[in-house]
Order: sequence, then structure tokens, then C-alpha cells
Amino acid sequence: MFSNEVLFFGGFILVISIMLLLDLGVFNKKDHVVKFGEAAAWTVAWIALAMVFYFVIRTHGDLVHGMDNYAELETIKNKYAPGLQLVAGNYAESVEIYRKNMSLEFITGYLLEYALSVDNIFVIILIFSSFGVRPIYYKKVLFWGVLGAIIMRFVFIFLGSALMQRFEWIIYIFGLLLVYQGGKIFFEGGEDEKIDPSKHPVVRFTSRYLPVFPRYVREHFFVLKKGKWLLTPLFVVVLIIEFTDLIFAVDSVPAVFSVTKDPYVVFFSNIFAIMGLRSMFFFLSNIMGLFRFLKYGLGVLLVFIGGKMLFHTQLEAIGFETVYSLYVILGILAVSILASVVIPEKKKELTRVPSNS
Repeated sequence: MFSNEVLFFGGFILVISIMLLLDLGVFNKKDHVVKFGEAAAWTVAWIALAMVFYFVIRTHGDLVHGMDNYAELETIKNKYAPGLQLVAGNYAESVEIYRKNMSLEFITGYLLEYALSVDNIFVIILIFSSFGVRPIYYKKVLFWGVLGAIIMRFVFIFLGSALMQRFEWIIYIFGLLLVYQGGKIFFEGGEDEKIDPSKHPVVRFTSRYLPVFPRYVREHFFVLKKGKWLLTPLFVVVLIIEFTDLIFAVDSVPAVFSVTKDPYVVFFSNIFAIMGLRSMFFFLSNIMGLFRFLKYGLGVLLVFIGGKMLFHTQLEAIGFETVYSLYVILGILAVSILASVVIPEKKKELTRVPSNS
């Protein structure tokens, strides 16, 4: 007989798998350029699904860990939310407090991940542009990129949680890393980024060790030539996106661990953000230029999260709660977006060539 914990997690994976299969088999039968309206509809759908899951945790969050009495609740609380105040001996009231805190951690982590994924979108746009991928194939490439990202995040999150439970000092390593990355993004946010396809490490690796066909073959990832299967450049682009997500996971996963130490909550928030990444890519790709200060905001956001990890003991001592992190995240995003709208972009002046007359 399966425990409630296994059933809850299994049900979550089943729902996500069904959504992916529907997208691949029903909505993705034919490659096409995703229009703004379709992207907006899917973005709203994924956000709505995340909100539904928020209410599921708010009302049944205790099922995530399969607890059904006060002793089990206190054990889980001490492990993942030591600063949470329960009502001693009262399971009904205490589990309500736990559910409320867990749902707040989920929505804060989800918002944080969704915000950080915007930086991922900047890079994906550069990848598609640099490697000359046709827009009609964006959706297919991103689908398989998302699927691989889910698997990698699962391993990364639960491995990271196990390490943090055993070696508490790792949280300081994560904090320093986030402060460094945030500062780097903030000070380099205005620079034009470029990708040289021939120098990308994934391209170098595949060219050296794997059989790669020299040109795209429509939507195919593999092509049969002279009895030998070869990778196409489109599959190499999928590998590059997977590699990029792995790099971003080094920032984003530790960032959510600053919100909660519960690996399930980290996983849930990560997966919903990743699943919504593809639709948000199509939604934002055409209007990204309108939010030129957003990248600076993401840099500030990472510095804040890194600082929160470095000084978590002091913050807990003064009563800094998860909801305050939510307010700060919302504030940073609002200011960066508002600044992008209110402050006009300086027009570049054309250099005049002096006449010889």
C-alpha cells in the first residue's frame, strides 16, 4: 500500500506528464510559428494551473509528507521549517499553520523562479538567433528542452537538499554564488550579448565526439545517411538549451532554497516555472525590448536572495518571514518594469561624416 506522500508526488508527476503529452500529441501535431495570442493563452493557462496547485497545498499540504498526527508534523517542521511556531499538542490548528506557510513558500518560490526564468529567455533568444533556427521549429526545440530540464532539476534539487541537510555550511556557498552572479548581471546588464556558434562548448564537444550532419534537415533531430544515423544541428541546439538550463539551475535552485528548505516545495515551484517558460518565451520574445531594466532588477533580486542566505540566522532572529521575501520580490520586479516604461530610452545619435567641401 502506497503512502499519502508517494500518492501525492505520483499524482503531481502524472498531471505534469499528461500536460506534456497533450502538448506534444494534440496541440503540437504540426510545427507552426506560435503567435502572440496563442502564447498569451498558454501563459495564462500555466499561471492558472500554478494557482490551482497553490490552493491544493493550502488545503492539503500535509499530504506532501504524509503526516497525520502532531508528532509527525513536528518532525517535518523541525526538518524543513524550524522557525515555524505551532500550537503545542494541537494537530488541527498546527497543521493549518503548516499548510498556510507551505503554500506561501510555494507561491514565493514560484514567483522567484518565474522571474529568474526571464534571464533564461534572453539567452534562448540569442541561441535561436545565433544558430539560425527557423521560428517554425522553436516550439519543438523548447518542448524537448523543457522535458530535459525537468529531469535535471529533479536530480539537482533533491541532491542539493540532501547536501544542505548534511552540510549546513553549503547555504553560505550558495549565498556567495548568488551575490556574485547578481552583481555580474547588474553591472553587465546593459551590454550586448553575443554567441559565437563555433566556439560554444556544446558545439565543440558534439563536433569532436559525435557524428553531426552539417546542415538542418527540416524538423528532424536525426538523419540517416549511408546507413549511419547522424545528429542534425537542430538536436545540437536542444543540447545547448539543456546545457544553458543547467547553468541557470546553479543560480535558480539555490535561490528557492533561500525561501524554503523543503525539496518538494522547491521542486514544485521549479517545475511550474519551467513548464510556463516556453509559453512565456513566445509571449515576451516580441516585447522584451520594452523591459530593458528588467535584467538589472534580476541582478538586484539575486543579490537580495544571496544576502538572505548569508544572513539567514540573523534574519530569523528578528522575525523575517517568508511573506516579506514575497513583498521584496514583487517590489523589485515592479520597480524594474515601471522604470522601463517611465524612463525613455536614449536615442543613439548618428555620427556625421565630415564633407570634403
